[in-house]
Amino acid sequence: MLTPEKQLAIIKRGASEIIPEKELLKKLEKSCKTNTPLRVKAGFDPTAPDIHLGHTVLLEKMRQFQELGHTVIFLIGDLTGMIGDPTGRSEIRKPLTQEQITANAETYKTQVFKILDPEKTEVRFNSEWLMKLTPIDIIKLQAKQTVARMLEREDFKQRFANQSPISIHEFSYPLFQGYDSVALKSDIELGGTDQRFNLLMGRELQEEFGQEPQVILMMPLLEGLDGVKKMSKSLGNYIGISEEPKDIYGKMMSISDELMIKYYELLSHISLDELNALKEGLKNGNVHPKKAKEELALEIAERYSSKEAALHAKEEFDHVFKDRGRPEEIPVIEIQWDEAEIWLPKIMKLAGLVQSTGEAMRLIKQGGVSVNDTKTDNTDTKLAKAEYIIKAGKRKFAKIKPV
Repeated sequence: MLTPEKQLAIIKRGASEIIPEKELLKKLEKSCKTNTPLRVKAGFDPTAPDIHLGHTVLLEKMRQFQELGHTVIFLIGDLTGMIGDPTGRSEIRKPLTQEQITANAETYKTQVFKILDPEKTEVRFNSEWLMKLTPIDIIKLQAKQTVARMLEREDFKQRFANQSPISIHEFSYPLFQGYDSVALKSDIELGGTDQRFNLLMGRELQEEFGQEPQVILMMPLLEGLDGVKKMSKSLGNYIGISEEPKDIYGKMMSISDELMIKYYELLSHISLDELNALKEGLKNGNVHPKKAKEELALEIAERYSSKEAALHAKEEFDHVFKDRGRPEEIPVIEIQWDEAEIWLPKIMKLAGLVQSTGEAMRLIKQGGVSVNDTKTDNTDTKLAKAEYIIKAGKRKFAKIKPV
């Protein structure tokens, strides 16, 4: 086992805040002295079945704890998922059904073991203990906090100020998440920076129940492909870990050089020394950003598929974008062709290459559209009835087949 100081250096990699850091070092020292692994908890509400790289930031930190010899608890909030996490919400969140939660939880378990070691992972559901709480238990739990304390949460505070509804059951969410820490006797809880209130609730409740309070380790929220907003499926700026290797590789290559460093820090498995050397190399010009990005894209694509598939994805990407070739497989889109000629932006929308004809026109004006390998910047272009291969942007291709 590494020394407490060396463990702390690894644990701090990419972390936004540790509350309090001195307590974490003490826990690590005690763990080494007694040869007792720390209990590290991270909770996930099964609100969506697909995991993207933004979700894996916590999972990668959990993996680091596993490699350091600690016990990792992957907590699925099946009961809290039925309440719905109000964090960041400007309105009451619609709770999930038990059927949705069960289905999503099963998908979660399949995906997370692409990162975590299943033999070293304790998978728990918080319904195990929360369903056993009697009405008296819940009242006693509620009595440990005040409405004023709950209204310190920024989202609740804003909703209260705006006279937007706050349902009483929403106050239960942070209480139940905090009680999870009591039930699991966690030493450390991981979460995103947006979970600060909920995470601190665990510390407070553990003290109320006579336990040593957990240390909070908060990880930053990962920006999506746009480099601005948090990675989210609803925003379309995400990289799903179940996507095809070629899509993972291509999306990784589209991120900015600045964002690449953050992705390296939070997602790559290279060591701290290698990461520091990379940063220095990029700074002094000894490492080309594109080469570094290729290596990261290859690493991520391989992690969620195989080395062979990742290398094939890189070869195809190079063929399409370096050699200006076409991908090996282009989706065939059949379009009902009822006119002698159809406006190109309309064809692009019908083919699913863009969301709207307005987006298609902007892309054409920017020189981002090719028809049969010939670029066009004419937004008035109309195509006669025939088969075409249309390229939209850097990665989207479609073979148009009229019917």
